[in-house]
Amino acid sequence: REGDSGDDMYGVISGEVELRRGEDVVLRIGPDGTFGELAIIDASPRSLTAVAVEPTEIAVINHRDFLFLVHETPTFAIDVMRSLSRLIHELSADI
Repeated sequence: REGDSGDDMYGVISGEVELRRGEDVVLRIGPDGTFGELAIIDASPRSLTAVAVEPTEIAVINHRDFLFLVHETPTFAIDVMRSLSRLIHELSADI
């Protein structure tokens, strides 16, 4: 939920998750998408609320696993940056 502390990020394996600010849908995340990256990178409170809008399976990635994946799989870091870039573009469109 928006404002909660967060130590994990998430990868959508199947299904769909909406990222919401209040009642407004900011972004939809489907299979192979990620969310919650900001909290794991800078330990900030959650900026959006995530809601599964259909039966959804997610992978939980904690800080230790995140660092391992970044170190061992550089393409993972690129994917996270793309996800953050997409979120920034979506949020910037509202400004």
